[in-house]
Formats: sequence, structure tokens, C-alpha cells
Amino acid sequence: MNTAQYQYYGLSCQAQEVRPFIEHLLSNDTQHITPVCIWGRHGIGKTQLVEQIAKDRGMQWRAIAPAQFEEMGDLLGMPKITQDEEGYYVTRFAPPHWVPTEPGPGILLIDDVNRADERILCGIMQLLQNHELVSWKLPLDWHIVLTANPDGGDYSVTPMDDAMLTRMMHITMEFDAKVWALWAEGAGIDPRGIDFVLTYPELVDGERTTPRSLVQFFNSIANINDLKAELPLVNILAHSCLDDTTCNAFIAFVEQNLSKLVSPEAIVNADDFAKTIAPKIEKTAGGAIPRIDILATLCTRLYHYLKVNKLKPNKKQLVNIQAFLKMPLLPNDLRLGMMQDLMRGDNSALKAVLADPELAQLFLSNR
Repeated sequence: MNTAQYQYYGLSCQAQEVRPFIEHLLSNDTQHITPVCIWGRHGIGKTQLVEQIAKDRGMQWRAIAPAQFEEMGDLLGMPKITQDEEGYYVTRFAPPHWVPTEPGPGILLIDDVNRADERILCGIMQLLQNHELVSWKLPLDWHIVLTANPDGGDYSVTPMDDAMLTRMMHITMEFDAKVWALWAEGAGIDPRGIDFVLTYPELVDGERTTPRSLVQFFNSIANINDLKAELPLVNILAHSCLDDTTCNAFIAFVEQNLSKLVSPEAIVNADDFAKTIAPKIEKTAGGAIPRIDILATLCTRLYHYLKVNKLKPNKKQLVNIQAFLKMPLLPNDLRLGMMQDLMRGDNSALKAVLADPELAQLFLSNR
């Protein structure tokens, strides 16, 4: 996708950088926090990131999609006649059902805010400024986070003027294949799909091919054990979610048996790594010109498997991890990169990998 014509706001960051930025703001003075807007292409996980932050921090959660609001009443609430303190009849607005009533901490997500029409945006502007609208206000310790697609291009969005933009802080979220793969490992996404994205990350950049549409596709093939035997069905399923380029690449991925890469679990738990696992890796990624992309995928998958499962390797598992890292086929930069990840991680048990003198020497000589 050509993104040169799109207008983003804030610094462009990967998801692992966006998260601490949001969490820092949530930790500030609860009465003076400025709403924050996360910009980015469709389907890259902006909404899921905010929801996961709320879940992990034990915060209340509400989400609205103002693009679905047809009347101002959907935002302001409906008028009703009540009596004030002096007994006079006045018109007040009953809050819509989505307005939180319980005290925070909580996050109100305004999803795809610039897909709302101009009238709704004007109403939201007051909510951003004062955390209230007409006759109702957000409870104590509730924070507003917004998501938005970029201005310009072929997105059907309503441009926001400076008066609204300056009522928010901004950050742009970019897709990162490794960050997505770590999430996918923990979310139980089909491992063949994870391998595909890590091997061909440049394909996650189409109008129809997004992380969201890829997950839809990977979920649809999860119960197909032999993709090659069901290739016509796989092709139909792929074209139902993805663009032609990605579909063709995935079919080739299956035809070349790359959907049968050695799993990280098989590497860690091999009975005899040298006899059962190493030959398979050599067959898939070796040859006159080694497949560095496949080897990089294997390294990333193995590290993510160890991280997500918080593995405390026994002696046999440790030897297998060391044997993988010492494979002559593995380029030194990939080997060192994975060892650095293991050393910097929060699982101290994995630091025993460097108990191998050969690996320790490689690691120390390149620090």
C-alpha cells in the first residue's frame, strides 16, 4: 500500500513502544490527563492493544464506535423533564447506556473516532475537553483513549481541525511482525500462519491483507491438518480474506512445504536433536544459498515459545537449545541476536544457555 499520501500524527512507534507511552499517561494525575489518540492503518491491533492494557491493569472498560452514531442523542443521551432543587421543571439529558457509572480506574475507548460525521465529532470535542457532555460527566478516574485511521488517501474519514487535534496527545502505531508473532504465540494462532508472517512480513501491507484479515484466514485453516492435500479449499479461504499477492505467496508457501517448518516445541523436546531435528532444518533452510528468512523465523519462533511458556528448561531441553544455536547453518548475527534476547529476558533459567563454553565465547567476543 502506498502510504505517502496519508497524514499521521505523533511519533511513529511499534506496539511495544506505544504501550508504555499509554501506561505512563494512565499513571499520571487522574484528574488532568489529556486524552490520547492512537493513529494507524486498519487491522493492526490498536483496539486490542488498549483493551489488553485495561485488562492487565485491572481497569474498567468501555468502548464506543461513533461511526455507528446516527443521531446526536446517541452521544448526548435523550432529553427528559425533571425538577431542579427549587422545584422548577427543567430539561436534562439521560446518559446513553454506554456511559460508565461506576468509579474508575477505567478506560473509555472511542474507536475509529474520525469515521464519525462532523456533528458527532463536534460533540466529542467537548467530551475530550471537559470529560462531560451537557447533563452527564464521566465518573472519577476514567480516561479517554481514541483510535483513528490516517487522514487522506482512500480512507473514509472526517478530517479533524486543529481545535480538536490540540485537545489530544498523539502517537502513530506501526505494524511489527515480531511483536505480532509474540502476541500470536500467546493467543494460540495457527503456527503455520505465524511462520508465514515472519517469513514474509512485507506482505502485511495491503488494502485487504492486514494483521486482522490474516488472523481471520489463519483461524479458518486451523482445523485443516494437511494444507497441501486441501489446497483448492485453502485457496478459496485465502481469497475470501486477503489480496491476490498474499494469497499466491501463501499457496507457494504451502507447496514448498514451508508450512511444515520444525516447531519450537520439537526443537526443545527432541530426543536426539542431531539425528531428528537438525536434518529437517538443513533440508528446509540449507542448500547452496541458505534460506536466511527461514532461519530467522525459526529463531524468532523458538524465542517466543520460550518466553510465552516461561520455560524452565531441564538439562535435556537446555542441550537442545544449545545444539540449535550451534548449528553451522545458522548465521552468526541470528545466533548472537537470539542469545542477547535470552540474556535480556526476564527468565533467568534461560541464561544457563551460556553455560556452553563455545556459545559463551561467541557471546562475550561480540558484546
